[in-house]
Amino acid sequence: MNDATPLCGFTVGITASRRAEEFGTLLTRRGATVVYAPSIRIVPLADDLELERVTREIIGNPPSIVVATTGIGFRGWMEAAEGWGLAESLTDSFAHVDLLARGPKAKGAIRAAGLRETWSPESESSAEVLDHLLEAGVEGKRIAVQLHGAITEWEPIPDFCEVLRCAGAEVIAVPVYRWTPPEEPGQLDRMIEMVTLGGLDAISFTSAPAVASMLGRAKEIGLLEPMLHALRGRVAAVCVGPVTAAPLHQLGVPTSEPSRARLGALARHIVDELPRRANRIQASGHELSIRGCCVVVDGEVRQLPPAAMALIRALGARPGRVVSRDELLGVLPGGGGDTHAVETAVARLRASLGAPKAVQTVVKRGYRLALDPVECGEERL
Repeated sequence: MNDATPLCGFTVGITASRRAEEFGTLLTRRGATVVYAPSIRIVPLADDLELERVTREIIGNPPSIVVATTGIGFRGWMEAAEGWGLAESLTDSFAHVDLLARGPKAKGAIRAAGLRETWSPESESSAEVLDHLLEAGVEGKRIAVQLHGAITEWEPIPDFCEVLRCAGAEVIAVPVYRWTPPEEPGQLDRMIEMVTLGGLDAISFTSAPAVASMLGRAKEIGLLEPMLHALRGRVAAVCVGPVTAAPLHQLGVPTSEPSRARLGALARHIVDELPRRANRIQASGHELSIRGCCVVVDGEVRQLPPAAMALIRALGARPGRVVSRDELLGVLPGGGGDTHAVETAVARLRASLGAPKAVQTVVKRGYRLALDPVECGEERL
């Protein structure tokens, strides 16, 4: 590892469906191993009959307010309207409405269409937009709201629409760049399993629908709670911005994000964040750093077989403390067998680490990491 590859030894999950390879390249150039599993699929706008229906409704009876929540969504809406021969009519229908832009990207898309926003919040928060609308009064008004994507129990925008309805507004939901779950969920299932097992150091999200889709799939396959437990612990959830992070915050999952909601900024944030989070254990004169899919020993990446990786994760979770053979047997892939399987896996672990004395046998009790005296007090014996 060196300054040019600070992510060497780290494994990062990418859930994005757009620009995923571009994002992955930014990370692999800095040494990361990247796992791809798009958690959403984009319905092509030109093929979306619901969007076309809503667009014609807005042209025929323009609302008094239009809320643009994302730049890509508003731009895609205009491009789809162009494909249907409705772009000019849609632009004309916006001429006498209040156009609210949730953030700078939405503002830029509005201006690119030859229009002008009437208001935009200082932050990129949907809550600030909602407060602005409620303060001005919405009773009796028709308001078109560009949705973020598919409606799920974890996505914040449906609540936004419901609050407006409760305040007396007639809300027109505009389903631009509608998201659906992936047609083949196998990749996503494997990524969820990797999170629950601690096989990732970080998982990245670039949209709230991507978060919502992954949470929904984890719930379907019975791994939601184990996944949330991992995300509250050793696996870092890294989001492009606060809107993306909102569904995770609702479930008590801590997240981190760059100061600017941009893909490049997110990659730089991961480059800074993961080395800072890395655990460093001094054991038998060696420095060990346990990562998602490997162990870094004295600065050298050591790839371990699955059984050895499972054991070092268990030992590293309680460094210096004895872990019984039965407990270690329980974490071995496949389970079953007897404690002889643990002894075999420990032998392979020691060989793979290249530091055999780092894993110490405690007679009749189990195994532990042999912490150097500076880290290991008598109470750990």
